[in-house]
Amino acid sequence: MGQTITEKIFSEHVGREVEAGEIIECDIDMIIGNDITTPISIKAFRESGAKRLAKPDNFSIVMDHFIPAKDIASANQAKISREFAYEHDLKYFFDEKDMGIEHALLPEKGLVVPGDVIIGADSHTCTHGALGAFSTGMGSTDLAYAMIMGKNWFKVPHSIKVIFSGKPGEHVYGKDLILELIRRIGVDGALYKALEFTGDTIEHLSMDDRFSLCNMAIEAGAKNGIIAADEITKEFLKDKNLRSEPKYHYSDEDASYVQTIEIDVSSLEPVVAYPHLPSNGRPISQAVKDDLSVDQVFIGSCTNGRLEDLRIAASILKGKKVAKKTRMIVTPATQKILKQAEKEGLIDIFIDAGAVVSNPTCGACLGGYMGILGDNERCISTTNRNFVGRMGARTSEVYLANSAVAAASAIKGKIADPRDL
Repeated sequence: MGQTITEKIFSEHVGREVEAGEIIECDIDMIIGNDITTPISIKAFRESGAKRLAKPDNFSIVMDHFIPAKDIASANQAKISREFAYEHDLKYFFDEKDMGIEHALLPEKGLVVPGDVIIGADSHTCTHGALGAFSTGMGSTDLAYAMIMGKNWFKVPHSIKVIFSGKPGEHVYGKDLILELIRRIGVDGALYKALEFTGDTIEHLSMDDRFSLCNMAIEAGAKNGIIAADEITKEFLKDKNLRSEPKYHYSDEDASYVQTIEIDVSSLEPVVAYPHLPSNGRPISQAVKDDLSVDQVFIGSCTNGRLEDLRIAASILKGKKVAKKTRMIVTPATQKILKQAEKEGLIDIFIDAGAVVSNPTCGACLGGYMGILGDNERCISTTNRNFVGRMGARTSEVYLANSAVAAASAIKGKIADPRDL
């Protein structure tokens, strides 16, 4: 019996052939922490009596959730991470001087590589599977164990093969593909499974689209999302100062899957996920019929705050204005993305339209700051979660969509189809 790409990555790390369902321990290639979760890991690290990191060059801390600090509590949280990073002379410590959202910044820096095993104390660590790596979120205590030992244990996940076929239509992106999948299988439809994304549609997806696709694998309950590397992957990597040599793995033709899901995207509309679950996906045509006014539009996050998202939004907003009763916030995912957006004139387009452009941060996505929703307010957002109270008041509503839908909605003041503009 052949192996899936996830099984092959683990086999290479363990040094023998492994299979789904097996409990294994293996070395970690990159450990990722942030300003919210790392202080908990540091506490566990110190309480263990450990004095040094097992692999300091395989550990990164990215200050992204509440940076610059929004209050005294977040400032003190950040202080714990900073002091630990300086104490251990961390090579991969990213603070305000080189800020960005962790799941956009680390691929940009070449710190996640095809074939890696990556863990992070953040549920959207699955994003990095877009590069052909095994990448998953863990708790802060698990992260501390990896900091001390340089390895961790895993149950090798069974795999679900998702076959996307057809060329996406106008303003249909990776975000729409994953929202449609979650609509079909539910938020627990891939519980502790590897979602392996395949099919001829993949060749039509940019790396930014692929990151969006893998980013939301966790919203279906998946252990990881993964896409085998191809020429688009290699093109993305070619100008990066990679931390290590890529190791490309591909599933065997006779690999075993617990389920195969086929989705023809050629007739798929942009998808909007209604409150209060990412699985509440509906076609944009239905959302337009429902005549849903919006108080706020948010474009950003580790799902859709990349350069392509900003280009798409700017192309729709150029020469237009945000509706009178609607607020719009644009948060580029990294400083590099922000600088390139400035160079291309995208930031001027957003500002001229009446949007606020913030520094790179998770910010409004988790109801942290710079965009918290008030009572009964409605937001259309390019983020990944729309749970009750996710972005602010418990009575607020969050609708998830791609950046084109978000930009069109900002102009209309209600959820709108960008294809109609």
